[in-house]
Amino acid sequence: MTNTMRRRLITVVAALSTVLATGTSAVAAHASRAAGAEGRSGVDRAAVTKMLKGLVAERASTAALIRVRDGRREWTAVAGTAELAPGRPANPAGYFRIGSVTKTFVATVLLQLCDEGRLRLDDPVERYLPGAVPDGARITVRRLLNHTSGLHDYMSEPGYSTNRWRGAARFRSYDAGRLLSVAFAKPPTFPPGAGWSYSNTNYVVAGLLIEKLTGHSYEAEIERRILRPLRLTQTSLPGDRAGLPRPHAHGYHRLPEGRTVDATRMNPSLDWAAGEMISTTRDLERFFQALLTGRLTSPAALAAMRTVTATDAGFDYGLGLQRYTLPCGRGVWGHSGELIGYLTFAFRADDGRQLTLSVNPYTRKPSQEQVFAIATLVFCP
Repeated sequence: MTNTMRRRLITVVAALSTVLATGTSAVAAHASRAAGAEGRSGVDRAAVTKMLKGLVAERASTAALIRVRDGRREWTAVAGTAELAPGRPANPAGYFRIGSVTKTFVATVLLQLCDEGRLRLDDPVERYLPGAVPDGARITVRRLLNHTSGLHDYMSEPGYSTNRWRGAARFRSYDAGRLLSVAFAKPPTFPPGAGWSYSNTNYVVAGLLIEKLTGHSYEAEIERRILRPLRLTQTSLPGDRAGLPRPHAHGYHRLPEGRTVDATRMNPSLDWAAGEMISTTRDLERFFQALLTGRLTSPAALAAMRTVTATDAGFDYGLGLQRYTLPCGRGVWGHSGELIGYLTFAFRADDGRQLTLSVNPYTRKPSQEQVFAIATLVFCP
């Protein structure tokens, strides 16, 4: 996730505190209608579906998929087309690139290693990766996972962001060493622990930590520790593979001159442990339900993941988890992600209500009010 991408995601969700707080927005009106239609504890499925269709009608999206868990009910809705030319309907069970939601998987594995006594959160990175990270004696594992390390974000450099159109360069292969060499060529944003700044570099280092401690690839450890136990058969770590499993909606990007390009196929190794994964709404819901109900880590490890650092980003950040506080007073946990052509939100409230949303932007990104209204219907009815 680049700084530009982070700002876009911040704009979408930070509007929670401004748009709805007025009590006069369209979002509040939707929430009121939902309460009347479904009762105080229900989510108005028809209203959510209408909002998805609105994204497509206004050309903010070519496809939008959602899965909602509302108490004991679980349902999906979809709008748009899988591909512009043939006009095939989008599939609610479709695959998509989850971008920075990958970070939650990586953080979970490291917290499991903490549970096993193989590292401690306040150990310096230098202990495990000697000489690999500048100032590694002062950068702890915790500071990597909550973005307080100060390490420069390699994705802010020209040609190193998977959120920008890179033409034929999008099929190039990258390894972690090259990504870190780009990051470490620039000075840190601030001394370790002296601030907060979202940096994909942190999670490249986190991926290397997993590999050093286990002797296996970080991909293999995610598969062994999370995907197989939870039967997340629709989640994958593609490495150098450019395509997505079928069915999937294509991702598009509008160039400055107005031409639309198909950005679906790309080599996601540029994201590596910071954002390469592919999944579905079904699998992401299962993952966050398992994680946030304590099935993947000890209670102490989960509490550490939920211990947040205040940011200026519209959310607080824990260890691979974002926390948003909605105007209705409800807090939701999860992560958001963006990779060219794909925008993902995966959130869960402590009462068990969940929202997993995948949007394929088209001529513009969905507006803050549009995405905000959907979240409000789900979490604040």
